[in-house]
Amino acid sequence: MSEKTLNLIKESNAKWVDLRFTDSHGKEQHVTIPVSDMGDDFFEEGKMFDGSSISGWKGINDSDMILMPEDSATLLDPFSEATTVIVRCNIVEPATGQGYERDPRSVAKRAEEYLKSTGIADTAMFGPEPEFFVFDEVKWHADISGCGYTIASEEASWASSHKIEGGNTGHRPRVKGGYFPVPPIDSLHDLRGAMCDAMEAMDLEIEVHHHEVATAGQCEIGVGPNTLTNKADEVQVLKYCVHNVAHAYGKTATFMPKPLVGDNGSGMHVHMSLSKDGVNLFAGDAYAGMSETALYYIGGIIKHAKALNALTNSSTNAYKRLVPGFEAPVMLAYSARNRSASIRIPYVTNPKARRVEARFPDPSANPYLCFAALMMAGLDGIKNKIHPGDAADKDLYDLPAEEAAEIPQVAASLEEALDALENDREFLTAGGVFTDDMLDAFIELKREEVEKVNMTTHPVEFDLYYSV
Repeated sequence: MSEKTLNLIKESNAKWVDLRFTDSHGKEQHVTIPVSDMGDDFFEEGKMFDGSSISGWKGINDSDMILMPEDSATLLDPFSEATTVIVRCNIVEPATGQGYERDPRSVAKRAEEYLKSTGIADTAMFGPEPEFFVFDEVKWHADISGCGYTIASEEASWASSHKIEGGNTGHRPRVKGGYFPVPPIDSLHDLRGAMCDAMEAMDLEIEVHHHEVATAGQCEIGVGPNTLTNKADEVQVLKYCVHNVAHAYGKTATFMPKPLVGDNGSGMHVHMSLSKDGVNLFAGDAYAGMSETALYYIGGIIKHAKALNALTNSSTNAYKRLVPGFEAPVMLAYSARNRSASIRIPYVTNPKARRVEARFPDPSANPYLCFAALMMAGLDGIKNKIHPGDAADKDLYDLPAEEAAEIPQVAASLEEALDALENDREFLTAGGVFTDDMLDAFIELKREEVEKVNMTTHPVEFDLYYSV
């Protein structure tokens, strides 16, 4: 079917079609073709491209891949100067005609198909909350002569004595003081409004926008929930709008989890629920109005959390946010409304909205792989009746050391998470959703990042060891 795309092209008088897909890192890629080149068989045959140029994908000896457009995921691009229609694509293996096993969006679609095949549920709903920073400028270097980075932000607490064109007004959030005073302290209110306008133009439903806790422009824009693959698509749209509106304002946005030392990092709390025939399976009469099914789902996430971390917190920087003792969601416990637990049961007045919130993921994750992995862990918990134990209603940040030691924690590094994924993956490969080939390639890709960071001399090491 190509009805939506063709109608959008006709209504907008678009000249270009932008074919988009997401790589293993989670970054959108694209190739643009004129509308006249689509042809009658475009939606049946797709467009060939070189998969060997995508990091972690094909070898040059077997590189042909197909960009297969999906009509339902077509949008108008509000940022391109020439009218352009964005067509999101799945990556198809020419030899089999099936979704490429390393294509993240194909993984997400296989996960949804697998969910239905289990008979447990027919729909998985996801509501992520990706946080981000907006800076005025960022500079970094890492070479044989040295390394370092500098962040410039007129809103930052450290800018109180800086000389600023037009004068230093003095209104800015303190460290951990950004949640959430009105302008002029919240200097990004209008910028976020422009981001929301762009998102609405790309069919996202905005629920809320606000400044987040950290100084120097930490923000959040809340978008309504959706089904697994569609929600991952929407995360990519959100990131696209955030990056491009910031760029248009002469600023720069990042979803890097921990760009600032000494202030809050950016998380991506993920709200989840399962339903069947329109009935929310997470509502019940167990703890906090949850069902036994929901508790088993939580049990699966807790059991597989360290392997999940490789996919939900897939950068070395992510673990500078997940540090015990600094109000980070590292303790693998669940609780109603208690934000110190890594899994929270949000308070809702309507049982139809009953859901589970995983608080350890962050926006460096590939959303397709992140959501699929979380659901697969939850399904494993349901299938094997993995109960998560008693809820933790205490403040987990203020426990005696002996009590805290009894609560399991998330991985402490990307390296530990990748090791866990090496050894705990059967819950992901069930039903062929993730494959060993895909996971091995992902692990190899991420181990290269770990090695690069481990081999780079850090400026703090000079402070620690230079005078030894």
